Amino acid sequence: MLRKRGPSQFQFWVIALLVGIAAGFAAVLFRKGIEALEGLLYQTADVARLQSLAEHLPWYWVLLVPVAGGLVVGQILHRFTPDGRVRSVADVIEGAALTEGRVERREGLASAAASLITLGAGGSSGREGPVVHLAGVISSWVSERIHADGITGRDLLGCAVAAAVSASFNAPIAGALFALEVVLRHFAVHAFAPIVIASVAGTVINRMFFGDVTEFTLPGTSALEFYVELPAFLILGLICGLVAALMMMAIFLAEDAAGHLQLRLRLPRWLRPAGAGLLLGAIAIFFPHIIGVGYETTSAALTGKLLWHEAMIFAVLKVAAVAITIGGRMGGGVFSPSLMVGALTGLAFGHVATAILPDYSGALTLYALAGMGAVAAAVLGAPISTTLIVFELTGDWQTGLAVMVAVSTSTALGSKLVKRSFFLTQLMRRGIRLAAGPQDYLLGMFRVTRLMRAPDHDRAASDEQCWSLIEQGLYLDARATLETAMPAFDRAGVPFLPVVALSGGDAPPDLLGALFHVDALKAYNRALAAVSKEEHG
Repeated sequence: MLRKRGPSQFQFWVIALLVGIAAGFAAVLFRKGIEALEGLLYQTADVARLQSLAEHLPWYWVLLVPVAGGLVVGQILHRFTPDGRVRSVADVIEGAALTEGRVERREGLASAAASLITLGAGGSSGREGPVVHLAGVISSWVSERIHADGITGRDLLGCAVAAAVSASFNAPIAGALFALEVVLRHFAVHAFAPIVIASVAGTVINRMFFGDVTEFTLPGTSALEFYVELPAFLILGLICGLVAALMMMAIFLAEDAAGHLQLRLRLPRWLRPAGAGLLLGAIAIFFPHIIGVGYETTSAALTGKLLWHEAMIFAVLKVAAVAITIGGRMGGGVFSPSLMVGALTGLAFGHVATAILPDYSGALTLYALAGMGAVAAAVLGAPISTTLIVFELTGDWQTGLAVMVAVSTSTALGSKLVKRSFFLTQLMRRGIRLAAGPQDYLLGMFRVTRLMRAPDHDRAASDEQCWSLIEQGLYLDARATLETAMPAFDRAGVPFLPVVALSGGDAPPDLLGALFHVDALKAYNRALAAVSKEEHG
């Protein structure tokens, strides 16, 4: 009954709970796996102090561990992905928008393994992006088993993502809102309850292993001394928006440069991660703070233990290290790095602000906290869930005003400098335009061959009319979508366009049928109505 008719509401909530539990265990096991690999490769039992302990390791060991990790990652991605690219949050967003909540499973498992090895071997990225996609693999498998339709598949994907994020950060509220804000990109009521159920389940799994503790502990309760200090957080938000944009641009520049260098030197693609590991290892010899997720350095920034010049240097080096890691296709995400860069940026700004107006300034930690949220929000394009994640990571709810001011201005500026967010810009670079909304990307989902009227249709266009238009150069390639067809109709001003299969050379094309403008408009309007119904249901 479940496979044939789909789940009832109660059954779906039960499935959401089970998916949340599975995604929560996946997130926890992924984190445990990274810690175990870090402990093995860097010869320490206290991975929370990995950066400090790495200073005492032989330089050649610090250099070679990321290289070895890169070689293994390169082989995994070469063998199990068609393009050698790690799957992450952007692919989950694409799956929610275009493939009924499904993501690639084989490539997703390979990407999770590659990211685990990357982070365990000292790659400078985050663990949350791979975990989100791994959760998407779980929900996709369940969706296939129950033959879920588009709405059910997307809601299940949101449940898995919420559980993965909440299990990673011990942040149930932020996990639920991240799934709605970033992945599903709507706040429909029908999705809210199951997503919350799954998010709570993920948090319970986290607390079973790590206890009910916050990820970072601040030295004391921060507070705004006077409302006159609020303009400083507006300025901090603008600076963080600029830093976030520079970080994203650095990653994209590194990807382009690495791809160009790979082609020019004719290197096999499986060597690309090893080259990135070599650069990371060389930096880590002198600055081990870039190794891994970087929670030790983030905690030092949030507790005000770093000087101004240290915060500045570490922020610049972390941006460079993240760009090398992701540009070199080693694996991992940008969530944790953006938190670290934001905390360092906020701390550096706080040193300056408190020195200029010491009588009107709060604690340094308040600026680090606001900066952490501001950079992460601009990178992720998720001001609501990022603000809540900052609160739940630190347990400090009394500084909300400062964080919200900084987050709002950073997101506004960052979205102008980069197309909405890091993930949507990634998709844009692959030719997938989701940033403008469904009215833009839905056109690319309909192939003209799916909507055309074949020659045997009772209201088909006549062959004579079709060939007359073809001779005028008015036709559509069989591989085209409505994204190409709709502008062609506007230019041609005709009621239909022939659809042909191009033979190549001087051979005439094969006439397959004709796409009528009215059929294209009807399909597009139905798709828009379905999306609107889902988002407001």
